[in-house]
Amino acid sequence: MRVIAGTARRLPLKTLEGPETRPTTDRIKETLFNMLQADVNGCRFLDLFAGSGAIGIEALSRGARECVFVEKNKRAAECIRENLVFTHLEDGAELLGCDAFAAVGRLEASGCEVFDLIFMDPPYRKGLEKELILRLIHSRLVDEMTTIVVEAALDTDFSWLEDTIFAITREKTYKTNKHVFIAMKEL
Repeated sequence: MRVIAGTARRLPLKTLEGPETRPTTDRIKETLFNMLQADVNGCRFLDLFAGSGAIGIEALSRGARECVFVEKNKRAAECIRENLVFTHLEDGAELLGCDAFAAVGRLEASGCEVFDLIFMDPPYRKGLEKELILRLIHSRLVDEMTTIVVEAALDTDFSWLEDTIFAITREKTYKTNKHVFIAMKEL
């Protein structure tokens, strides 16, 4: 796995061996950032369930102003730290070593600004994306300009969004998973 583009282009990234993380492949990461390219430069990026940090590091490499990485696994969090130092992107980064729900609470309590892009890659088929998006409905971490991208299994149902302030704006399917782009509905 490597950084695809930007200031850290081609630099290899460490990942955890074993089933603890499910790194996004370079090909899927490149496709994702081709879709996000107009929104990344200068943005505030939140990488939830960050794993090795590859998505947030890609955002920083491509010009994101800052990125908050959230990863509760201590070994994965250490991997993120090492990857940030290796890519020289640690100045724009903050790492929270806790679960995503606790992180949202901590960020809100700190008076954190709204995020432009939120990426989440929770464990598949556990409903964590639904719980977290429902939590974000009343959060000041999102506004009408925020885009949330969820990496999920192909069979993950998002029909529940119809009853919320959020809507799917785009969806990209791959062989085994998909990226679902979500934003606030226009009034």
